[in-house]
Amino acid sequence: MNWNSTEFVWLDWTVLAIGVVGVIWAVWHAIVKDRKAQKGEDSSAYLFGKGEPWYVIGMAIFAANIGSEHLVGLAGTGAKSGVGMAHWEMQGWMILILGWLFVPFYQLLINKMGKIITMPDFLKFRYTQRTGSWLSIITLVAYILTKVSVTALTGGIFFEYLWGLNFWVGAIGLIILTTIFTVFGGMKGVMTLSTIQTPILVIGSFLVLFLGLSTLGGGSVSAGWADMMDYCGKLNNGYGTTHMFHWEAGDSMYQDYPGFVVFIGATIIGFWYWCTDQHIVQRVLGQVPGESNAEVMKRARRGTIAAGFFKVLPCFMFLIPGMIAAALAQKGAIQMGPNETDAAFALMVKKVLPAGIKGIVTIGFICALVASLAAFFNSCATLFTEDFYKPLKKGMSEAHYVLVGRIATVVVVVLGFAWLPIMMKMDTLYNYLQGIQSLLAPAMVAVFAMGIFFKKITPKAGEYTMITGFAIGMLRLVTNVITDTGKAIYQSAAQGLTMVKDSEGFFSYIATDAANNKYTVLTSFESFWQHTEWFWQTNWLVFECWLLVFLIIFMVVVSCFTPAPSKEQVEAITFTSDFKKSIRESWGAFDIIGTIIVIGLCAAFYAYFW
Repeated sequence: MNWNSTEFVWLDWTVLAIGVVGVIWAVWHAIVKDRKAQKGEDSSAYLFGKGEPWYVIGMAIFAANIGSEHLVGLAGTGAKSGVGMAHWEMQGWMILILGWLFVPFYQLLINKMGKIITMPDFLKFRYTQRTGSWLSIITLVAYILTKVSVTALTGGIFFEYLWGLNFWVGAIGLIILTTIFTVFGGMKGVMTLSTIQTPILVIGSFLVLFLGLSTLGGGSVSAGWADMMDYCGKLNNGYGTTHMFHWEAGDSMYQDYPGFVVFIGATIIGFWYWCTDQHIVQRVLGQVPGESNAEVMKRARRGTIAAGFFKVLPCFMFLIPGMIAAALAQKGAIQMGPNETDAAFALMVKKVLPAGIKGIVTIGFICALVASLAAFFNSCATLFTEDFYKPLKKGMSEAHYVLVGRIATVVVVVLGFAWLPIMMKMDTLYNYLQGIQSLLAPAMVAVFAMGIFFKKITPKAGEYTMITGFAIGMLRLVTNVITDTGKAIYQSAAQGLTMVKDSEGFFSYIATDAANNKYTVLTSFESFWQHTEWFWQTNWLVFECWLLVFLIIFMVVVSCFTPAPSKEQVEAITFTSDFKKSIRESWGAFDIIGTIIVIGLCAAFYAYFW
């Protein structure tokens, strides 16, 4: 047997089969044990979990974030653009804000409401009922259009590159597998799978990293790193792809990553994703009955610190291996064309890992795909059950609510799958994903941040800002699609034609049809295009920043002309002396040291790749 074969051999398939059976048994054993202890299904436990240990929370947060868009998109971006996208991954420090600042707010509201809350619950309490409902709608739409669809799409691509499977076989298989897992496993299943896959994924990816560097450097890891940095440093017309900030207008990557704006834009998205997104926050809110607030916050904070450590890793697990793949392709060691960068990670697995190890690593990758997609499914079920169904159908059994959550999961799967054909037409998947999030994030950030930090922000200000921000973001998305298409069409059609101006100020292209001697008139809205391109053609990061500024000002202005919040609403963001004492009791030296280390690691990465 060739241990260095670049294809899957019988040992890989054997290891993979045994590993999958082992994972299924471990997850099922954990679920059965948990149900026996619980003595009956409970919708809260199914949807949220019941207070997992801090290290499980950390791994679950990390696993929920790592999906096929990382295996395919992040590695592909690394191969094409270097470390420019690292801003979105180097956000361990942002996860700390969730544990240190937002968890106490959420826990305080849990105490006030007497139940585990969803993010719409928070907004309903702080603002209006419709504010929370709008958040549920926006979140569900975002999950379907981005998280579920993107994960399924890139999962199909990954299996196509790795095993040669037909794309649709891989995508459909991933969706069916994840649906079955989510329906029967609930949050306990997701948490258990996350615990299993995280060490496999981390170890396997670092094997790809070091063996890839060794292959590139002729047996030397340090030489391989030097070769990678040298090659990537000469790309991009000499500007290089080895730095995170692009300051000069002559740099072709400046348009995508403009100076310090890229950091601000990534931070806005990160704030929304890590501090207010349901499928992340959901992992830190579980509580054992009778457990003190201090214990809940301690476990949640340490879970976020652990997740902060893990979040530093994806750049080394996926992005840098993509850069290594580009350097190997330049040497002819692997076959990867300029339009095939999405194959980078799969090609690295096949190229550098020995037989048997490929099977083990693939187990971790499959678990990562399923755990990430299952997390999205579960969060959608949570939002629908808690924020739509329960208020309409009060007093039903817990088993009934669990069943409804499962049906909601299936519906989300169908809708996400229906979106796949449209997603397949997208050229730059990772930029598409971040672009969609940049249009949704400003409204979320403004409403949550202003609502928490400023007591005078009124309920109607929060509601109107949520609606306005979402409407502007969707208008930008729609106009981007229309104008990009329209621009390409009229530019193509107008080649060789004479442009004239009509009485209404619009431009028309006129030419003689030689075949039938008729005139063809092509009317465009070029005048309108030229005067409004600031809206739909501005860099999406710049647009995101200005939209956030506008929404903050909008909230302040509306607050001046609408009724002030009630005493109960203000109390939602007011810490009592007893609760402040619980917060202080919840942290110690471990929390401080861990926090400092996470921040230090992020700072070191920025310093090296500045």
